[in-house]
Amino acid sequence: MLKNLLKKIVISILSWEARFVLRKYHPKIVGVTGSVGKTSTKDAIALVLSAKYDVRKSDKSYNSDIGVPLTILGEKSAWNNPLEWLKIIFRGLDLIFTKNKYPEWLVLEMGAGRPNEIRDNVRWIKFDMAVLTSLPDVPVHVEIFGSRERLVKEKMFLVNAIGSDGFVVLCSDDLSVMAMNKDLPGQVITYGLTSNSLVKATDYQISYSGEGELKVPAGLSFVINYQENNWPVFLDKIVGPHMLYPVLAAFACGVSVGVNPVDIVKKLSTFKTPPGRQHLISGINNSIIIDDTYNSSPVALEAALKALVQIETSGRKIAVVGDMMELGSHTAIEHKRMGELASGICDFIITVGVRARFAYESALSAGFAPDKIFHFDTSVLAGEYLKTVVGAGDIILVKGSQSARMEKTVEKIMLQPELKSQLLVRQEEEWLSKK
Repeated sequence: MLKNLLKKIVISILSWEARFVLRKYHPKIVGVTGSVGKTSTKDAIALVLSAKYDVRKSDKSYNSDIGVPLTILGEKSAWNNPLEWLKIIFRGLDLIFTKNKYPEWLVLEMGAGRPNEIRDNVRWIKFDMAVLTSLPDVPVHVEIFGSRERLVKEKMFLVNAIGSDGFVVLCSDDLSVMAMNKDLPGQVITYGLTSNSLVKATDYQISYSGEGELKVPAGLSFVINYQENNWPVFLDKIVGPHMLYPVLAAFACGVSVGVNPVDIVKKLSTFKTPPGRQHLISGINNSIIIDDTYNSSPVALEAALKALVQIETSGRKIAVVGDMMELGSHTAIEHKRMGELASGICDFIITVGVRARFAYESALSAGFAPDKIFHFDTSVLAGEYLKTVVGAGDIILVKGSQSARMEKTVEKIMLQPELKSQLLVRQEEEWLSKK
């Protein structure tokens, strides 16, 4: 009770300070929302804008009612340290009352962890650009909002807050997103893989390094088409075609505010996915891990599984599927659907958690070999078992919602566990102390 009260007080103070900081420094602001790919998109946009402007982005996934003001103030969470929170508050006052250098652009990830969260933010933050990534049929957090329609309405508060001189960047491959493209106040620019996209990717293919059993996916090459011009791009250590979307959104944002396309492409060639988001990691016994452990939802897991289809390997395609949370009444059917999908793509499947058992049972019902699918209660047990079966050339996709802690599975099978603090998600002391 007291802890929650103190949290509300801190949020109120930081939000008050953030308001005054914005009024004083007048930065341009990009807001990124949607139900898939927000963090990667936010990171790519900040990278592109940095080719011309001084930019600050949300740290990690600071997209909540406390993460947004922290980003505006240029601070990181102090977790449960009251003294550090006081220091943050005093530094915020310093920003307000003394002259400081401040970024020209802010790139803010806008989450919807509760009803009216985005609505409340757009009331005091003036956005110059809104990016809407996707609106899948079964989005994450749907359990909290009660229905997809309410969640979509929340996301649209950001898009509808853009003025007539601002920009709205939409994914043209998402029919639900494009259905919102009616009477929007800002200038609309679209991106995607379809022919009607203003910013489009073509000729994408996975590149490989090594030979034989040591042949491993090295990255993704493609061409960006914009206004009848073409720019080849190579993304190092990125193999999922769905990872093209954050890059295309970033290109769209960059050209809309005057960044030279040549400079954009140079920046994009250095783009790296954050830990836990389709991150390629070397595994034991000459295997490759696709670490997608930050979070999971049906549409994101489906995209990750379908990416496996396009990867060539001399070994097996293994999926380690953890619980997908906050799906409400969709929980059973979506886990079952993912189990059936995985059974038609993978050579070996491991499921983790109470909800993921639906996927396990569905894969067996679809005819998947019982000796090639196993279920575990925890991610640690799954990792310990994987250590005994992973072989040369195996490609291992590991994915699950945050609370499933699937990074613990990756830690067990990564070639260099001593680098986990650099390569894995949730390696802060506060996370490591949680069971």
